[in-house]
Amino acid sequence: MNDVQESTGVLAVLEQVKEDYPHLDIDHFSQMVRQLIQAKGYDSYHQLYNEVILKGLDQMDEEEPDWTFVCARIYAQYLYEQAALHRHFTKEEAYPDFYSLIETLHTKGIYSNHLVTKYSQEEIEKLGRELVPDRDAFFTYIGLKTLADRYLAKDHQGRLYELPQERFMIIAMTLMADESTDHRLELVKEAYWALSHLYMTVATPTLANAGKSYGQLSSCFIDTVDDSLQGIFDSNTDIANLSKSGGGLGVYLGKIRSRGSDIKGFKGVSSGVIPWMKQLNNTAVSVDQLGQRQGAIAVYLDIWHQDIFSFLDAKLNNGDDRQRTHDLFTGVTLPDLFMEAVEKREDWYLFDPHQVRTVMGFSLEDYYDEEVGAGSFREKYAACVNEPRLDKKQVPAIEIMKRMMVSQLETGTPFMFYRDEVNRKNPNSHKGMVYCTNLCTEITQNQSATTVKEHYTEEGQIVTVKDAGDFVVCNLSSINLGKAVPNEALGRLIPIQVRMLDNVIGLNNIPVLQAQLTNQRYRGIGLGTFGWHHLLAVKGIRWESDEAVEYADSLYEQIAFLTIQASSELAREKGAYPYFEGSKWETGEYFTDRGYNSKEWTALKEEVEKKGVRNGYLMAVAPNSSTSLIAGSTASIDPIFQKFYSEEKKDYKIPVTAPDLTQATYWYYKSAYEIDQKWSIRQNAARQRHIDQSISFNLYVKNTVQAKELLDLHLTAWREKCKTTYYMRSTSTENLDDCESCSS
Repeated sequence: MNDVQESTGVLAVLEQVKEDYPHLDIDHFSQMVRQLIQAKGYDSYHQLYNEVILKGLDQMDEEEPDWTFVCARIYAQYLYEQAALHRHFTKEEAYPDFYSLIETLHTKGIYSNHLVTKYSQEEIEKLGRELVPDRDAFFTYIGLKTLADRYLAKDHQGRLYELPQERFMIIAMTLMADESTDHRLELVKEAYWALSHLYMTVATPTLANAGKSYGQLSSCFIDTVDDSLQGIFDSNTDIANLSKSGGGLGVYLGKIRSRGSDIKGFKGVSSGVIPWMKQLNNTAVSVDQLGQRQGAIAVYLDIWHQDIFSFLDAKLNNGDDRQRTHDLFTGVTLPDLFMEAVEKREDWYLFDPHQVRTVMGFSLEDYYDEEVGAGSFREKYAACVNEPRLDKKQVPAIEIMKRMMVSQLETGTPFMFYRDEVNRKNPNSHKGMVYCTNLCTEITQNQSATTVKEHYTEEGQIVTVKDAGDFVVCNLSSINLGKAVPNEALGRLIPIQVRMLDNVIGLNNIPVLQAQLTNQRYRGIGLGTFGWHHLLAVKGIRWESDEAVEYADSLYEQIAFLTIQASSELAREKGAYPYFEGSKWETGEYFTDRGYNSKEWTALKEEVEKKGVRNGYLMAVAPNSSTSLIAGSTASIDPIFQKFYSEEKKDYKIPVTAPDLTQATYWYYKSAYEIDQKWSIRQNAARQRHIDQSISFNLYVKNTVQAKELLDLHLTAWREKCKTTYYMRSTSTENLDDCESCSS
């Protein structure tokens, strides 16, 4: 268009926001925009809006962070006009015809049949009237732009059709589609309330794919690789299929024989885990996640495995590149006994898992210490140390730890998985054990390898039979603490959030059948949180304080209570998960283990023992890097990097301020790299007691950190009973990316 007039809506938007932000000089900015419109001719709305928004962002700094909301309002108007253009409506209202949107995108093959077969036209129109356009004003500019760029539905030519409130309603409709029709619409409205107020977010795959004809809804997966050629290649195929559909992977390699082990009696012929890591590295690069980014895979190995040194060097930038897997993430599984050996400067022994199985008749990785300082792992380990028929390598434990710390300072990894504490607190230890965690270190659920057999039929067919192992599925969603807690929304929010997560399990179409089976057996979910630093700032609580530790303890106990209660109420309505019998939920051990003995907890414990819980696993705190941006809060339980910074992506750079940054909150936003990390560990230990799974917990250090200080942090995290630690983020590795799939 040659003459962009005020009908574009920019100036009208600025008039609307004057009352909301009286401290901003909107009149001056409006005059600048008017001059801009008059001085230039534009061929498209996009040029105008882009330039106006850039000028708005130029006004933004630490002293006037509310300019982000002004820019968001302008950008929202641009989205409305784009949707109106592509959907061919002329009404002035932003959200004119919800039913026609669903009908159009279903016809184009973008939306699935699910929406139009499950809901009548009358129901859809009724839900369309529940949309609240004013809630678009809750977005910051970076939040709205991220949502629009990545998640709002477009046609195959990339033209925008869906608007933010419609995306939230589509998600709510999708997740509630199979609920009983006598209360389904009320549940949809409740889910929409939670999403549209930004009190919670769903996982990235759910945010992107709910209601659509492609993709799946779960965040990430954990596979256990069998020590056989068939098992290794089958796992690689499964991993490729899940990566293709947008999932991140954690892969346990601890059962694979080490370099120099025997194969079919031939000595010294095994090439160890590194070649299989190279294969997975190629899969990560070549099979991307829905064309958006390369696959994300973390591999885990036990600290007693003979390949541990080459494994720890696999991400380093120097050395033999044939032994490097730069595109994989690494994690190490650590028993208490190893950490004790590090602490006491004792020796440690490395074994070949295949030889241990052959000679000893057991697998060392199948054991853990059931009590602190005592248990079956240290007994089996001692038996291996004292067995003369076993080949073993003796090394100082501190030397292995040093190699880990060198890698962490250079690459941010390996992640740390404290296997004894995880398994001691596993509510489903009656059905298996946990060998490792997922890509982002928050999921801890039972695992086992899938084994494969083939046979002929009389008709000459070859039939492949898989004995399905536990292939873990992560179904994630997170509470926005910075908004939900101040608005006292937890009591209303958590029940609908747990129901949404539980419904993902039934709706999901996972391309690996053993993952589908595991999902149904345990019905595991991961309700988490983000916005912890935001909440502390709003409440005026210093990060480095006993008050923050005590608040973490009390708040996460409240969240745990409400989550278990919600799952128990769902069990009363729909039935407990299939493996409930014999679990720590049923025996009550889950509650006594954590010291839950108040009147309220005792009543809930008795209710769970009688009625069960719907979900075998309930809580996990994910990184939430991108979805916390959308919701306008801080990521996960992390402190912020800076009060004011620029979010840089490949095609834009946007200034961002800490949420609710005012004179009152300013001094509570201390940078992650300036915080004494032992306070973070203490907070995390306090909340970890209430989380049945784990937490994506980063440690932040300057690149000048001394080895002694770094070691002390790891020993402190272990002593404080943290189950996992995620990235070691030093000032030299601060650009590390979180897994997008685990953002929730």
